[in-house]
Amino acid sequence: MNMYEIILKSKHGEKLSDEEIKWLVKGYVDGSIPDYQVSAWLMAVNLNSMTDEETLCLTMAMKDSGGTVDLSGVDGVTVDKHSTGGVGDKTSLIIGPIAAACGVRVPKMSGKGLGHTGGTIDKLESIPGCSTNLGFDEFIALVNRTGFSIVSQSGNLVPADKKLYALRDATATVDSIPLICSSIMSKKLAMGADCILLDVKTGSGAFMKTAEDAEKLASLMVRTGVNAGKKCMAVITDMDIPLGKAVGNSLEVIEAVEVLKGSAKGRLYDLCIELAADMIMMAGKGTKEECEKLAEEAVSSGRALDVFAQSIAGQGGDVSFIDNYDLLGKAATEYEVLSPSEGYITGINSEEIGLVSLELGAGRRTKESAIDYTAGVILEKEYGDFVKKGDKLFTLYTSGKCDLKSIADKAVAAVTFSSVQPPHRDCVIKVIS
Repeated sequence: MNMYEIILKSKHGEKLSDEEIKWLVKGYVDGSIPDYQVSAWLMAVNLNSMTDEETLCLTMAMKDSGGTVDLSGVDGVTVDKHSTGGVGDKTSLIIGPIAAACGVRVPKMSGKGLGHTGGTIDKLESIPGCSTNLGFDEFIALVNRTGFSIVSQSGNLVPADKKLYALRDATATVDSIPLICSSIMSKKLAMGADCILLDVKTGSGAFMKTAEDAEKLASLMVRTGVNAGKKCMAVITDMDIPLGKAVGNSLEVIEAVEVLKGSAKGRLYDLCIELAADMIMMAGKGTKEECEKLAEEAVSSGRALDVFAQSIAGQGGDVSFIDNYDLLGKAATEYEVLSPSEGYITGINSEEIGLVSLELGAGRRTKESAIDYTAGVILEKEYGDFVKKGDKLFTLYTSGKCDLKSIADKAVAAVTFSSVQPPHRDCVIKVIS
C-alpha cells in the first residue's frame, strides 16, 4: 500500500478498503506517514465524504490505536453520555447522579474546555479538593459504590484522534461529518460502556449550526455505534440560547446542585429529566414514561443529590459546599448589566454569551491558559421573559482585570427584544434511535 494511491482514491470519491484505512491510521500514529500526506487525505474526505462502512472502519482503527477501558469490573449495565458541547451545558453533573440513583452505572471520562464551551472536568475541579485524576481501580470501585464518577481522559486513550484532530484544526477540515463522527465515537467506544447516549447540540452556541447538519451527524454516530455492537441513541437539542441561567465553572456547579435539590425547575431541569430517562431506559429499567417518573422521583426524594455528594466525596471533594456555596470561592468583582430596552426577550445568542464568559476568564484561549473558576455570567432574564428598561439582564463575575463596560455591551448585543411574546421552544428537537 502507499499513501499516494489512498489520497487519489479518496480524491475521486472511491471507497477505501478496511486494510487501507487501518494501514493509514497505524502509519500516521507511528510516524511513518507524514503530516502533509494525511492533510491531503483529510481534505479529500472533507470534500467527498465517506461511506458508513469507511466511517466505521476509521472509527474502530482510531479506537484501537491506543489503550481502551475495561469496564468488566463494573457491576451492572453501564451507560456513557456525550454532548457535542454548548454554552451553560452542565447536564453531565445532573443526569449522571439521577441515572445512578435509578440503578444505572455511569462511568464517564471527560476533557477540559477550550474556547467558549466549558469542560465538565473544569466544573468538577472548581470544587475544593475534587480530583479527576483517579487511578483506574479507584475509578471502578467508586462507580460500583456510588454508581457515578467522572474522571479525566486517559493519556493513552485514542492517540490517533489527538493527532488527527490537531491536523484537522490546522487544515480547515474540522467540519467533515464522518471525521467528527469518528473522533467522537472512537473515544466513546474506547470507554467500553454497554450503552451510549449522544446529546447533539445545534444552534448559535453549538458546533453544528443547523438542525439539518446536527441530524446528519447524530444519525451517522448512532449507526456507527450500533454497527460496533453498542446500544446507541441520540437526542438533538437546542443550543441557540444558553442552557440554564449560569455560564462559568463554579456558577454552573451551583446551578447543577440546585437542580438536583429540586429547587431549580425549567428548561434545564426538563432536559435533564429527559436525558436521564433515556439512560435509564437504555439500561432496561422500563418504558420512556416509566423512566421519566423514576428520574423525577430520584430528584424529589433526594437520592440523586446523595449520589452526587458521595461521588464528589469519593474524589476528595469538600461536599460541604452543597449547603454553603461561598466555599467555592467568590469572584472579586460583580457587575450588573441593565436592559436598555423594553419588551419580550426573543433571543439570547449562545455563542456571544459564551465569548463573554471567555473574556471574563471562565474559558481557555489556548490549552495552556489558566481559567478563573469564579468567573462567568448569570442570566437574570431568560427567553420569553418580559423586561422593562433598566431591569437587570445579566450579572458578570470575574476575579481578573478586564474591560467590564465593553464586555457588558457585548452581552446586551446578544439579546433581541420584541413587543410580541415569542412562542415556546422545546429543548429537544429530535430523537434518533
